[in-house]
Amino acid sequence: MAMVLDAFASYVGHMLAQLAADGVGTMLGVSGEIDKMGDKLRDLKNFLADADRRNITDETVQEWVGQLKRAMYEATDILDLCQLKAMERGSCTTPDAGCFNPLLFCMRNPSHAHEIGTRIKKLNKRLDYIKERSAAFNFVNLGSYEDHISNVHISHHGNPSRETVGDFDRSAIVGDKIEEDTRALVAQIMQMGKDVKNDIMVVAIVGVGGVGKTTLAQKVFNDEAIQGEFSKKIWLSINQNFSVVDLLRRAIIEAGGDAQPPESAKTSLHETLKNTLFDHKTFLVMDDVWNHIAWDDVLKIPLVNAAAPGSRVLVTTRDEGVARGVKAILPYHRVDILAPEDAWSLLKKQAWSSEIDEDHINTLKDIGLKIILKCGCLPIAVKVMGGLLRERGGLRHDWQQVLDDSKWSTTKMPDDLNHTVYLSYEYMASYLKQCFLYYSFLPKSRIFHMDQVVAMWISEGLIHGNSSDLEELGRNYYKELVSRNLIEPNKSFADIWFCSMHDVVRSFAQYMTKDEALVTQDGDNNILAKLASQKFLRLSIETNRSQSGALDWKSLHAQQSVRTLISTVHIKMKPGDSLVTFSSLRTLYIESADMASLVESLHQLKHLRYLTLVNADISAPGNIGKLKLLQFLDLCGCTRLVNLPDSIVKLGQLRLLSLPIASMVPRRFRGLTNMRRLSMFRAHMDGDWCSLDELGPLSQLRFLALTELENVSAPSFAANARLGEKTHLISLLLFCTSKLGDDGLVKRKEGVSEEEQQRIEKVIDKLCPPPGVEDLQINGYFGRQLPSWMMSTSMVPLNNLKTILFNDLACCTQLPNGLCQLPNLQLLQVSRAPCIKHVGTGFLQAAATSFSRLNKLILEGMVEWEDWEWEEQVQAMRRLEKLVLSKCRLRHVPPGLASSASSLKLLCLQHVRHLSYIENFPSVVELEVNGCPDLERITNLPNLQKLTIWNCPKLKVLERITSLERLVLKDYTMEKLPEYMRDIKPRHLQLFCRVWLLFGVATGQSGTEWDKFSHIEHVKAYAGDVDNQRKWHILYTRGDNCKLDSNINNSTIFEETLSSSMVDAQGFESLYKMRRSTFSYICSLVRIPFFEDMLARDPTFVNGRVMSLQDRVAVALRLLISGNSPVTVGSSLCVSESTVLLVAHVFVKAMWDRAMHHCSWPGSAKLEKIKHKFDKIHGLPNCCGVLHTDHIMFGSQNHDHEENDVVLIQAVVGSDMRFVEIWMDYDLLEDYEKGGWLNGSSLKLSDGLEIGEYIIGDSGYPLHPWLLTPYKLDNDLSRPESKVEFNRRHSTATAITRRALARLKGTWKCLQGEGWHPNNKLEMHQTIHTCCVLHNLVIEMEEGGGMPSNQDENYIEQVRQLVEENAVRVRDALSQHLMGSGVHAMAEEEEQEAALVASGSGDGNNEQEGRRRQTADRGKKAHES
Repeated sequence: MAMVLDAFASYVGHMLAQLAADGVGTMLGVSGEIDKMGDKLRDLKNFLADADRRNITDETVQEWVGQLKRAMYEATDILDLCQLKAMERGSCTTPDAGCFNPLLFCMRNPSHAHEIGTRIKKLNKRLDYIKERSAAFNFVNLGSYEDHISNVHISHHGNPSRETVGDFDRSAIVGDKIEEDTRALVAQIMQMGKDVKNDIMVVAIVGVGGVGKTTLAQKVFNDEAIQGEFSKKIWLSINQNFSVVDLLRRAIIEAGGDAQPPESAKTSLHETLKNTLFDHKTFLVMDDVWNHIAWDDVLKIPLVNAAAPGSRVLVTTRDEGVARGVKAILPYHRVDILAPEDAWSLLKKQAWSSEIDEDHINTLKDIGLKIILKCGCLPIAVKVMGGLLRERGGLRHDWQQVLDDSKWSTTKMPDDLNHTVYLSYEYMASYLKQCFLYYSFLPKSRIFHMDQVVAMWISEGLIHGNSSDLEELGRNYYKELVSRNLIEPNKSFADIWFCSMHDVVRSFAQYMTKDEALVTQDGDNNILAKLASQKFLRLSIETNRSQSGALDWKSLHAQQSVRTLISTVHIKMKPGDSLVTFSSLRTLYIESADMASLVESLHQLKHLRYLTLVNADISAPGNIGKLKLLQFLDLCGCTRLVNLPDSIVKLGQLRLLSLPIASMVPRRFRGLTNMRRLSMFRAHMDGDWCSLDELGPLSQLRFLALTELENVSAPSFAANARLGEKTHLISLLLFCTSKLGDDGLVKRKEGVSEEEQQRIEKVIDKLCPPPGVEDLQINGYFGRQLPSWMMSTSMVPLNNLKTILFNDLACCTQLPNGLCQLPNLQLLQVSRAPCIKHVGTGFLQAAATSFSRLNKLILEGMVEWEDWEWEEQVQAMRRLEKLVLSKCRLRHVPPGLASSASSLKLLCLQHVRHLSYIENFPSVVELEVNGCPDLERITNLPNLQKLTIWNCPKLKVLERITSLERLVLKDYTMEKLPEYMRDIKPRHLQLFCRVWLLFGVATGQSGTEWDKFSHIEHVKAYAGDVDNQRKWHILYTRGDNCKLDSNINNSTIFEETLSSSMVDAQGFESLYKMRRSTFSYICSLVRIPFFEDMLARDPTFVNGRVMSLQDRVAVALRLLISGNSPVTVGSSLCVSESTVLLVAHVFVKAMWDRAMHHCSWPGSAKLEKIKHKFDKIHGLPNCCGVLHTDHIMFGSQNHDHEENDVVLIQAVVGSDMRFVEIWMDYDLLEDYEKGGWLNGSSLKLSDGLEIGEYIIGDSGYPLHPWLLTPYKLDNDLSRPESKVEFNRRHSTATAITRRALARLKGTWKCLQGEGWHPNNKLEMHQTIHTCCVLHNLVIEMEEGGGMPSNQDENYIEQVRQLVEENAVRVRDALSQHLMGSGVHAMAEEEEQEAALVASGSGDGNNEQEGRRRQTADRGKKAHES
C-alpha cells in the first residue's frame, strides 16, 4: 500500500482538474465522462481514509482497495499520455505554467482521441462498479487528504519545519544496563583458563525484535578488548532466506579474502574461507539468525577446521531454539526489556522539543509510564512512541488520547509486527503515510541522500501541488519522519541528510505494502517464485556490496505494471533485452556495469520521471531527449561518461541533473528553465560545448555546483550566468582545480602568476550569489583575496547564509572581515590556506553581534598561521559549540575566545605547533589535543568530562579539571605514564602505548606505574604491532578488588648478561672495537625495542636457549664489524642465519629511532665546544666542521635485487673525527642555503666585521658565506701570505674527514661492500647511520672521557639572512684575521698528522690507537706548558 488512497486520490483529482480546466474533455468528446470521473472520486474521497485504515486488518476490504488503486494508477497513465501527445505537437512545453492542452493534437489525430476516450469510459465503468461495492462496507467519513494538507504548515502537531536542536541525538542507549551487558559479554567471550575449552565457543544473545540485540552486539564487536584480541573480525547479517553461496562470499570478504574463486560452488567457497581464516583467532558475529542451518551447514566447518584456538562466535536471535541449535554455551544472554525508569528516560528524550520542556514532561510521568507498559518497554517502540507524542503535543489530554486509543488492542495484525509502530502510523496524515511506506523500499545496504528520496516521492506522485515548492515540501515530510523516529539519521554524516530505518519499523511498512511491492535480496532463494506469484507495482532487489550474485533480466518480464524498479544486483542481460516491457515505469534506480542494451531502450519509458544509473559503463543514448516527463536524472555514478548527447536539452521538465565530474554539456542548455538542482557543471570554454553564460535563464535553481572555474577566460562569461538574479538559489558550490599539494603548500610546478590571480578574482566577483543563499562552498580558489562580496556584507547582504566552506585557498592572505556580521551563519570551515599568517581584529570587528549564531568553527591546514588577535573585552561567538584548530603554528589560543565562547562544548586542537598552554575554558566538556609538540600544561577546565591526548610529549601539567570522567591517552613513544596521572581522577582511562609501557602497567602493584593508575575505576590499555594496534591489552577494574586482566606475560624475564660464547680468545675490546662500558651504554639504548620484539618472537641459539639482550646486541655488532655474511656470523655464534638477520634489523632500526641525537646537528652548547676545538687545534675560529662527500657500497645482491646499491653520503666532521651530521642520497647544500643551520653566534673581527658560523670544504664545492673553500693560488712567490696561511690551515683541517671515513670503514667492515646486504635503501641508510653513531660513541666515551648525553638538545630556531653576506669578502676577512692573530702554535704538529694520513692506514684499530697516543701526547704538552 505505497499508495494511500486518500492522498493519491487527491493527486489524481489534481490532474483531472487541470485536464478539465484546459477543455481537453470537450475536445475529445468525453467531457461528460470526465465530469463523472471527478464526481465519483469526490464521492469516494470522503471515506477513503477509513478504507485505508480498515485495509490493514479487514480482508474483505483489501480486494476492494486493490481494485480502486489499480483504477487510479490507470487514470494517471491515461493523463500522462494526453500530456505527452500534446507536448509532441509543441503545444505544451512548460506544463507548470498552465498550458496543459492536447487540443491541437487530438483534433488532428481522431484515432488517438478515440483511444483516449475509450480508455476513460472503461475506467469510469470500473469506478461505477467500485463505488457500488463500497456501500457494503459502511465506510465512515474520517476527513480527506485536503483536510490534512491544508493544516500541514499551521498545525502544532504536524509542523515539520520547526526549529530543532543541532545534533539531534536520539540514542536508544539509556542507563547503565547496556554497559553492564557489554562488559559481561566481553568477559565471557574472552575468558581463558583451565576450565575453558579452546574450541570454537558460541555465545548467544536472545531477545524479541526491537529490544536492542543488534545494538548490544555492535558494542561488543567494537569493544577495544575484542578488537585487540582477534586478528579476524567478521560481521554477518543473516536474513531469513539467505543464500549459502552469498553468505560464504560475504564471510570471505569480511575476513579479507578473495571472494571470487574459480568456482562459486559451496565446496570451493568453503575452502577459500578456510584458507583465509587459517591459524587466525577469529571473532564472528551472526546477527539476526532465524535458523541454526546458517551456522551448522554453512559457517561451522570452515571455522572449526581452520580458525585458531580461542576463536569465538556471537549469535543474536529472537528464537531460543536457534541458540540451542547452534549449541551456544549456557546460560544464554537474554536482552531484557528496559526497566520502567530507563524507558521513561528514553521516552523523555524523544518527546522533548523546543515547545515542550523537560519539567513539563515530568508532570506527565504517570501517563507516560502507562504508555511505556503498552510499548512493552522495547527501546524501538519507546522511541517511536516518543516521536508520536512529540508530534501530538505536550498537553495532558494529547497523551491521554494516545493512551486510550483502541488501536493498541488490534488483534488481526501478525504477532511479529509492533503495535506501537501501527499506532504511530495511524496518527500520521495520509500525505506522510505514503512517503513513509515508500521509504521502506530503499535497499538497506545503500545510503540515499534526502534529495534522492524526495525526488522519488515526487516522481511517484506522492508529493504534488505547486510545482515551485515540491522539493521543499518533500524535505518537510522527510524531517517529520525523522522527528517521529520512523527513520533515524546516520551518525556518520552531518545533520539528517542520510537516514536508515530500523528493521522493526521496516517490517511493518513492508507488511503494509505487500499487496503491491516486493522487496527482496538476491540471496533470497524464493525470489523467482515471488516474481511469478503476482503482478507487483514496485520492485526493490538488493545485493550487499560484498555479494556478486546476478539476476536474469528475463525473470522480470512478467512485471509489466511495475512503476518503481530499484536494483543493486547485477542483472544479466543479453543482446535485444530492453525496457519496453515496463511501459508504466516512473522511477528507475539501477546499478550494473553492463546495461548498454537497456540504455538504448530508455526512450520507450514514456512515464519515466526519475533515473539514476550507477557503475554504468555507458555513453548516454542520443534519444534520451524523448523522455519528455523526466524530472530527475542522476548520472554521477557513470564515471566514464564524457559527452552528454545533444538531445538532453529537450528534457524541458528536468528538475535535477547530477553529472559525472568529467562530463561535457551541449549548447542550448539554457532552455532547461525548470531546473532546480544542477551538480558538477564544468565551466568549459570550448566553442562546441556549453559555457557559463548558458546558465543565465535557469532562474529556478536551488542548488548549483560549478567546477573548473579556472578555465573561464573572461569575467563577462561569469556575469552572464546571472547568479545574483537566481532568487531561489539555496546552495552554491564554486570549484577550481586545487593548486595545493599533499603538504598543503602550492605545488612547485603549478605556481600561480599574478595574471591568473587577477583573472580568477574577477571571475568569482561576478559569481556573486543572491541574498537568499544559505550554503556556500568555495574550493581551490587561488586569488590573493576572497571575492569583494565576501569581504563586506554591505555589497550583498547575505543574511541567510548558514554554512560557509573554504577549501584549498592557495594564495589568500586574510580571512574576510564581513563574515562576522552574517546573522544566521552557523558553520564556518577553512581548510588549507597556507598564505594566511595572521587573523586580525577585523575578523571580529568588535561588534556586539559578531558571529552571533555561529556554533561550529573549523580552521585547518593554515600551516603558516601564527597569531590570532582577539582581546578579552571583545564579545563574539557566544553560541559557538565546537571549535577545531588543526595544522597551524598558533602560539596561543586568544584570551577573547576563552572569555566569550560561553557555549563552547568541544575543543579540538590537532597538530598545532608552538602552542604551550590551554587554560580557562569553563564551558568545555570535551577536549582533544593531538600532535601538539610544545604543549606543556592544561589548566582550569572545571566542566571538562572527556580529555583525549595524542602525542603531546612535553605535557606535564593537568590542573583544575575536577569533573573529568574519561581520559584517552595515545602515545607510542612514551616509556612511562606521565606524572600528571597522579593529580587527576578520571573514572575511565583508555591507553594506547608501546609494549614496554604496557608491560610496566601489567606488573600491577609491583610495578613503578601502579600509583599513577590504580585510583582510576576502569582502565583499558593496548599495545600492538603494525598489523594489529591492539594485539596486547590490559583491563583493570578498581571496584572488583583491583582486578587486572591481561594477555601480556608480565612474568617475562629479560636476561641482560652476555653469553660466554660471544667472546673468544681475542678478548672483548679486540672483538667488538669498544670497551665494556660503551657496549653497556649501547645496550641501554636498544633495550626497550629489543624487549618489545621479544614479546612478538623470541630469538634463540640453535640449541633453543633464549638469547639475552647483550647476546642480541653482540650478534648485531659482529655482523656490522666483521663484514661477513649472516651465515658466517651465525655459524660462529651458534645462531641461525634468520636470527642474525632479525636481530640486525631490530638493532639498526632501534639505533635509527633512539640514537639519532648522537649523529645529528648539535644544539648551541655542543656547537660552541666544536667551534672551540677547531679554533684551538686548527686555528679556524667559528668553524663548525669539515664537509666531505663519499660513497658507501653495499654490493648488488640485496633481497630486492635492486641495482641502486651505492649510497651517496655527505658528512660534516668535527675536529675529533666525530660525525657532526650526515646526509644520505641528499644534497645538504639545499638545507644550508635556506639559512636554517649555521645561525649561531658570530665572530667579531678587529675591523668591526662579523663572520657567521661556517664549515669548510675542498675546492670541489662552491664558495658560500657558510662554506669556505681554499683559494686557487699560483706557484709564484707573489702569493698573498694571508691566503697561503688560510689554505695551509684549511688543508690540515680537511684531512680529518679522510681519516674519519677511513676509520669508519675500517672498523665497520659491512660498509666495504662485502658480506651483509640490507634489504632496501631505507635499511642501507639505517645501517650507515648506525655505524656512524657507533663510531661517535666510541670516540666520545673512550677518547672524550665522558658519558654521552642521552637527550636531544634543541637547536636555535632562527633563519640566517644569507643573501646579505658576500662569500668572497667573508673568506678574505677571515684570512686577514688569521694573519693578524699569528701563525698557529700547532701548525707543525698538524703537518705531521697530515703526513701520517697521507701515508694512509685503512685499519681502524691502528687509527684508533694512533688517535689515542696523539691525544695523550697533546694532553702531556699542554700540561708541561
